[in-house]
Amino acid sequence: MRQDVGLGMVFSNVVAWFIVLLAASTLRGQGFTTITSAAQIAAALEPLAGKFTSLVFALATLGTGLLTVPILSASAAYAICEVLDIPEGLSKKWYQAQAFYGLIIVSTLLGLLGNFVGFNPVRALIYSAIVNAIVAPFILVAVVLVAGDKKLMGPHASNLKIKTAGWITVGLMTGAPLLWAYASWRGW
Repeated sequence: MRQDVGLGMVFSNVVAWFIVLLAASTLRGQGFTTITSAAQIAAALEPLAGKFTSLVFALATLGTGLLTVPILSASAAYAICEVLDIPEGLSKKWYQAQAFYGLIIVSTLLGLLGNFVGFNPVRALIYSAIVNAIVAPFILVAVVLVAGDKKLMGPHASNLKIKTAGWITVGLMTGAPLLWAYASWRGW
């Protein structure tokens, strides 16, 4: 099972890297260096999709939303219910996990409400990336330490190769935002 998981992770990250690279080169090629709205992204994609850019972008955004909103709502509900020790689970009936299903509904409605109060999704993506850059290294340190602890993990503890890869990842995840902050400070 480890080979297919590893291969899947490598493949998905390579695809993600090329998506980011293509998006950056397309946006920069169209003169967009600071993106503040989804309309700017759609306009920059016009050379790729032609006059149907708005339709393609709208359908892609709708499809992405239909895939991610239920997952994000459910994951938030799971996290809150786990912390508060409240019954949770999509396999449970409504009457068995009312708070869980209520949290899914509330989080979905809060996301919907964001469309009507002038919420800027592009700015939210930027802020969430900044928060992730700050928090992720600390979480990765905890994961690498726990995964390598033989007392805690027993025979499933990480081997030296996996621990080394984990610490390299911690270094990269720590160094990248520091380098970005330094480059921003220097005006690069």
